[in-house]
Amino acid sequence: MFDPLLNATEQRVLGCLIEKQLSTPDYYPLTLNALVNASNQSTNRDPVMTLDEATVMEALNGLRERKVAWFVDSAGSRVQKYEHRIADELGLSIQETAVLAELLLRGPQTPGELRSRCTRMYAFQDLKEVEAALDLLMEADPPLVSRMQRQPGMKETRFTHRLGELAEQPSMPSALPRNAQLEAELSALREEFIQLRAEFETFKKQFE
Repeated sequence: MFDPLLNATEQRVLGCLIEKQLSTPDYYPLTLNALVNASNQSTNRDPVMTLDEATVMEALNGLRERKVAWFVDSAGSRVQKYEHRIADELGLSIQETAVLAELLLRGPQTPGELRSRCTRMYAFQDLKEVEAALDLLMEADPPLVSRMQRQPGMKETRFTHRLGELAEQPSMPSALPRNAQLEAELSALREEFIQLRAEFETFKKQFE
């Protein structure tokens, strides 16, 4: 039976392999370099990670042991390439595979978010088709997706994958861009506050 307990790096690598197979089949299977670049994308990824070749290769070895990734020797190419096998191993449809990839790459999402974000991998006709794929993933053995408790103030329920712990606490290199963005936002707020205070002082002097 498939062991679903993948670490954060294995989740990212598997999600990238699925995404690239469905969205850019002409460039699939992936070389190690292409897989590293895909794993470290700053768009369509949450959290953003900074992984090197050794770390990605270690993740590939872990996925290979679970029989959900494979090394491919392409005819006429000296570069080894890599592909996922999770759809074949678990008997997943293209709809289920696309949803699972999106959850692996971006974390918990609503059916509406999944429908809009899966477009490059698979164009869902409506929310019912997304919900049908989610139901099948929840009914799998072992379950691959679960429904989360609705958060206060949120109208829609989110769904999450069950292929290991959520990567909500990225490593320090991964967190640096977010910290830098936060610092930039704080700096902008400080400057805006200083400007507003100066304008207020000017306005107040008119009445002195």
